[in-house]
Amino acid sequence: MFRVSQEIEFCYGHRLLNYSGKCRHLHGHNARAVIVLEGEGLDERGMLVDFTDIKVHLKTWIEEELDHRMILCHDDPVVPMLRESGEPMFLIDSNPTAETIARLIYNRAQECGFPVVEVSLWETPRSWATYRG
Repeated sequence: MFRVSQEIEFCYGHRLLNYSGKCRHLHGHNARAVIVLEGEGLDERGMLVDFTDIKVHLKTWIEEELDHRMILCHDDPVVPMLRESGEPMFLIDSNPTAETIARLIYNRAQECGFPVVEVSLWETPRSWATYRG
């Protein structure tokens, strides 16, 4: 079994609905996502996946869609105000927790055709969540 991983850093803001802690307020994170790919065989180049392909397809998507954006639930009452102000947002169907953002990146890696087995998202240097399909 072969395994390759790539780390992608980005910044995002969010807040959690129905939450009583500090994260109920708009705030930001310097995130680190680690994408783990795994497979039995290598291609004709001797690679499971070319790191450049991960960069071109997944890192570019993260930079264009998630980096320096507010990741919010569609139902968040602040969405109309931010939209009216022209603030960049990425809206999802659930609370934008580290767990759901890890799953979001996992699903995008699958859509790109990568043999993804897990994605971990660090919100802080000491706190992270992992999603495995």
